[in-house]
Amino acid sequence: MVQKDDSGGPKRGRGRPRAYEPEHALARARETFWRNGYSGTTLDDLSVATGMNRPSLYGAFGDKHALYLETLRGYVDASRRAMEQALAEDRPLAEALSHIYELALGMYLREDRPALGCFLIGTAAVEAVNDDAVRAILNDALRVFDGCFETRFERARAQGEIGAQADPALLAVMASAVLHTLALRARAGEAREALQAIAQAGTAMICGAAVAGAAGAAGAPGAAGGKHGKEGKQGKGSPVRTRRGRP
Repeated sequence: MVQKDDSGGPKRGRGRPRAYEPEHALARARETFWRNGYSGTTLDDLSVATGMNRPSLYGAFGDKHALYLETLRGYVDASRRAMEQALAEDRPLAEALSHIYELALGMYLREDRPALGCFLIGTAAVEAVNDDAVRAILNDALRVFDGCFETRFERARAQGEIGAQADPALLAVMASAVLHTLALRARAGEAREALQAIAQAGTAMICGAAVAGAAGAAGAPGAAGGKHGKEGKQGKGSPVRTRRGRP
């Protein structure tokens, strides 16, 4: 979802050099799956991308399916760390959400490749229908990303940025939904300016709902001190009548 690009691979350390760098090979494999999808990627594609022959690939990562799962896990972990770091910064809530969405767009719309959107949403969502292992990773990832947002909304509620009645879990799902929309539309070729407008509107809607929802709960009919008291205008047990006066 949100992460720094590591496709260039890590620097070599001291000691006996390896024939390959695992992190670099995984990054190149991820890029290949990202472009072609899981089903559209062959072992030859992966061999060319990683610079490893088939026996070496199998020895290092297992079969194509195992390698794909490893790239998914790595992507989710990197995205989680990036989101946690960004949302932990001392920013107002609206600015924090805008910052996350801008980081995501930077990944979805990189200048050195076609607009691929989110690796997870773009590939795992397709394979999850028939692949239990992919479905499990996708489900866990969605919960992880929701959790990152939820932690920030809980902090916002504790600091008075949003109302005490606001639901951090529900707001988190809404914030994640904006990310998913940006990812899908980026992959479909929508312009950055249009995506930024969606992100801004989503941020305004989420922050507005957090405040309006709390105010609405306090003044709703039936709430303590509300317009009609606890039992509403008709009182306890009063039937609702039709225009003809029948219950």
